[in-house]
Amino acid sequence: FFWKTRVYLIRPQSQSQSRHPTMTMISTAAVASAILAITNLFTSAEAFSPSLPSTKLTSYMAHLSTQTKLSATPETIVIGGGRIGSLISNDAKLLGRNDPIASSIDANGEGPIFIATRNDVLESIVDECPASRRGDLVFLQNGYLDNFLERKGLLSNTQALLYLSVASLGVDPVDGITSVNPEGLTAATGVHAQAFADRLASLGLKCNVVSASEYRPAMFEKLIWIATYMLVGTAKDCNSVGQAGSDQEQLVQDIISELVSAVGAKEGIAFPSGTIERLAAYTDVVTDFPCGVKEFEWRNKYFYDLGDDACPIHNGLLRECAEKGKLGFELP
Repeated sequence: FFWKTRVYLIRPQSQSQSRHPTMTMISTAAVASAILAITNLFTSAEAFSPSLPSTKLTSYMAHLSTQTKLSATPETIVIGGGRIGSLISNDAKLLGRNDPIASSIDANGEGPIFIATRNDVLESIVDECPASRRGDLVFLQNGYLDNFLERKGLLSNTQALLYLSVASLGVDPVDGITSVNPEGLTAATGVHAQAFADRLASLGLKCNVVSASEYRPAMFEKLIWIATYMLVGTAKDCNSVGQAGSDQEQLVQDIISELVSAVGAKEGIAFPSGTIERLAAYTDVVTDFPCGVKEFEWRNKYFYDLGDDACPIHNGLLRECAEKGKLGFELP
């Protein structure tokens, strides 16, 4: 019906004109362009019908609006109100364990969504997050996440290695600045890595933004640290990682060397020299951190699955702990 529309100009009445205004049809490129622009807004055949009810038209236009992701002001969201989540939640929207994920995250929004929770709830968090926002999820967990992230199609998401310690909720954090690495060991990679680094910087904490290729050996090095010191401390009844490092120095070094070689062979990764020294220096910073073999499927299981040929000391020590009842789970 648009093509049958005529546009008229009503000329102002003058003394020389009759009492009735003259109506003149206008046909210009401007009018044609305007009509074409309007018709392009409607993609259904109903839109061209002069009988389309105004309420239906309004509903249709609202539908088009919801299908278009408009430019939005980025909003930072933190999921998890524990020690780390509370630490980094300043000026951010904080979602606790009882807050609904799906309705709390704008599907058309923008900005990083930092996940500061235990690994065992990652599945539900990802599933509840609007699909359009899953690329904004930032994973801050310890452990080997590659299999999980790959299964969820999120392997390229932002990840961070937290080399810092928060003893309890509200306590000042201890940064991972060591005698070997004064620039700090915390690292992040991905689209929201800089946003995370800026957030830590506002708290006086250091974070290195690195490439994906630089991040990978650093991730495995952190995994080796937590798997080694926690296991040795548990097996040898140490009260802390510091005691494990000092009282069982040779055993710690032997396991670290074993795991570095095993990962290098499995993943084709070349670790920068000085792994043992870097991890020992970090242990000195968090010396009072308690030992315990936890979240096996995310930590030690990676090495256990490589087999006894690749990780004989590590796997043997795990079985020793299992036999003595020092593990809260059954080995595969």
